[in-house]
Amino acid sequence: MTFPSLLAVFAHPDDESLSAGGVLARHAASGARTAVVTATWAEGTHRAAELADALRVLGAGTPRMLGYADAKVPESAPGAVRFCDAPLDESVRRLVAHIREVRPDVVVTHDAYGGLTGHPDHVHTHRVTVLAVQAAGLDRLYPDAGAAWRPRSLYLATHPDSAARALGSLLLRDNRPMFSVPDEWVGATVDVRPCLDRKIAAVLAHRSEVERGALPGRIAALPRVGREKLLATEWFIRHELSSDTPASASSASASSASASPARTDLTA
Repeated sequence: MTFPSLLAVFAHPDDESLSAGGVLARHAASGARTAVVTATWAEGTHRAAELADALRVLGAGTPRMLGYADAKVPESAPGAVRFCDAPLDESVRRLVAHIREVRPDVVVTHDAYGGLTGHPDHVHTHRVTVLAVQAAGLDRLYPDAGAAWRPRSLYLATHPDSAARALGSLLLRDNRPMFSVPDEWVGATVDVRPCLDRKIAAVLAHRSEVERGALPGRIAALPRVGREKLLATEWFIRHELSSDTPASASSASASSASASPARTDLTA
């Protein structure tokens, strides 16, 4: 079975592996066109090299980097503006170009909270991606960015409240606030255990994050059962994108997924 083509858009190197590494690996293994855009960090940095290694493990192509600076790490892109400070129209146009080049059936990104942590780069990546998915299908917007293309589905990587209660203390440090969504908002719950070894290897390929004790480092210290508990399931809010009547970016950002039963795969 060949899965739909997929483009993932995440804020930082390692977000792709932590939030959707299993889905990326499954789609790539099926022969589907699979790619990743990363909003922050620049080519030539150590984290760009680690990202390349992680994507090689997942089969998700070579890094596509927007090259903006991380909101909290200026050296992530020397001389570049922080992603959250960049002109919105510029960021959307640059992402539209990637969408039109890859021509994915499915786009995956952060949810409107920016995931459990609420990191500002995650939140901004969500906003830019929702706008770019809509704009990519409109041929009079950004005509220099390639031929119009409308993905059929948008999936937002998230954590349902029940999973956040069960796993949150293992994923976050220092009793930080957690951001999760009602369980019924989840439109796809994916068991990625068949690809778990590749997902773990991709997470651990982000060596500097392992060394500094960020989440990849905490995962590296866990036994197999602990890694499986944290990483074997991926959750997504699902938005179907009509082929004829564009949904507004604001409603796509704020509304819940369809009330239909959760899928076990990302399908277009």
